[in-house]
Amino acid sequence: MKMNWCQTSARLPILLSGLLALKLVFWPPAAFAYIALTTIDVPEHAFSGALGIKNAGRIVGFYRDTIFADGHGFMFDRGTFATIAFPSATRTQASGINDAGRVVGFYRDAAGVGHGYLLNGVAFTRIDFPGATFTSAYGINNAGQIVGFYDDVSGTTHGFRLTGGTFDTIDVPGGVETLCLGINDKGEIVGTYSDASGRHGFLLAGGTFTTIDVPGAMSTDAVGINDAGQIVGDYRDASASHGFLLDGGTFTTIDGPASELTEASGINAGGGIVGLYEDCRGLGADHGFATVRW
Repeated sequence: MKMNWCQTSARLPILLSGLLALKLVFWPPAAFAYIALTTIDVPEHAFSGALGIKNAGRIVGFYRDTIFADGHGFMFDRGTFATIAFPSATRTQASGINDAGRVVGFYRDAAGVGHGYLLNGVAFTRIDFPGATFTSAYGINNAGQIVGFYDDVSGTTHGFRLTGGTFDTIDVPGGVETLCLGINDKGEIVGTYSDASGRHGFLLAGGTFTTIDVPGAMSTDAVGINDAGQIVGDYRDASASHGFLLDGGTFTTIDGPASELTEASGINAGGGIVGLYEDCRGLGADHGFATVRW
């Protein structure tokens, strides 16, 4: 769902030897005194992305050696990295985490089939939507509800919510495909859908779908939501892909330094945001980021 502008290749809306504080590139709403971006890179790996953050600041994401290489998920907690790798998988990605430390994501098996998973402590549980050819778990709230997306036998992508072992399909009315990417403790869900006019973000709250489009954007993805209703995601304009924060009806752009691709993926209760940006200064690498409040 995302475009890699430095590499000009399509990809989906899918650490540190030392934290490096970057210049201020995020212009925050007045409620914040100062927000800076801090780069998050898994040592000795060229590509890293931060995708989920819990309220205590623990972060999950992925790392790999090249953009097309198989890789692993990671958990970053108080300066320490731990690898997340589903047993016997060729690729693992960690996408979401709740306050109990339960992690969701997806992995690819030896046959190339993609499955979702839940990691609870050291125990992995596979998540497959019944009859699906591909499943990815992407977000989890503190009640243990999981959201994600799956492909049916025709190749159509649908969103899902998993509650207490029961799956519900979620499709935006009139949409060609739907991906559910984030859920808060109120059960409000954000994601992205496509229709004849393009790709849009959405919010599902109280049974009602609301479209999220950044003004003037060619496409919009909503990826994360916290209990205050703050939403993060990314949008594409004619020249680049940018992250955004939607707070109280106001959009704020988030851009990595010297980057033509930035994606905001997760937000916690304190307004801490994680995501990734691509370095277009001749390095050709992805970096995770987190916002730091001063």
